[in-house]
Amino acid sequence: MKHGRCIVGSRGSDLARAQVREYLAPLRERFPEVTFTHRVIVEGGDRDRRSPLADVSAGSGGSAFSTEQEAALARGDVDVVVHSLKDLPTSNPPGLTLLPPPGREDVADALCGATLAGLPEGARVGTGAARRIGQLLAVRPDLRIVPIRGNVPPRLEKLATEGLDAVVLALAGLRRLGLDGAVGEVLPLDRFPPSPGQGALGIQIRADDTAVRDLLAGAGDARVDARVRAERAFLAELHGGCGVPVGGYAELGPDGNLRVFGQVTSLDGRTQISAAVSGPARQPEKLGKELAAEVVAQGAHSVLDAVRHRDA
Repeated sequence: MKHGRCIVGSRGSDLARAQVREYLAPLRERFPEVTFTHRVIVEGGDRDRRSPLADVSAGSGGSAFSTEQEAALARGDVDVVVHSLKDLPTSNPPGLTLLPPPGREDVADALCGATLAGLPEGARVGTGAARRIGQLLAVRPDLRIVPIRGNVPPRLEKLATEGLDAVVLALAGLRRLGLDGAVGEVLPLDRFPPSPGQGALGIQIRADDTAVRDLLAGAGDARVDARVRAERAFLAELHGGCGVPVGGYAELGPDGNLRVFGQVTSLDGRTQISAAVSGPARQPEKLGKELAAEVVAQGAHSVLDAVRHRDA
């Protein structure tokens, strides 16, 4: 940050822009003397919206939705990046770090265009996420899954343009874009746990940038931070990313304890492994690792290995 100017990077989608506005609104009020500017950074997953995300990620040498932003941050082109936390790998590149995220939107997934019970036999449902595919087929094995990608509004449009009966999207993104009127049903968390970190913003800075760290220190929420750290530790312990069928979320109880729930589902929905652990919120990573050990003991690695071998 130079001369009272903080450059904030993000992707260029409507949702990414909405997330930057959400994050910067209180900061602009708190620090009127600082000029916050937004810079769009195009990711591999934005340039190529047809190839499987695993192929795009492999081609970028990292993540389809974060590699270019992280490179810009490391070079000093921007001072902070606002990500969708669920899109970020569970480990930071050298020299970068995550700050506690601000308040979190609803973590659930939503079915748009219909309800699960209202879908006809053999209905065509659009989603490109391995986790969502497995979870849907676990509940409705008759469904025909249609792979779709892209930003939120174009995916909603596919209900009409591709004759889909429903699409699955994150409720957080729909709400941030004012599109929650399209929701047919909010999917229950116990059967459709979301991507770890879903609904939260990933606030990434250079680890040695004390000026930006000090500026943004008051914007984070420690309770949200504990929840997402537990979720991401669970995913990291399973060596997973956004392309594996792993769902999980953490809840903070009134007693100060954290309950972390996790699930691994095969792509055909026939095998589903679930577990939950609870403990002090001051040890979120420990809880995430304990949860991973629970699902591994039930055979999670065989499910995940089958997915990885399919994508290899």
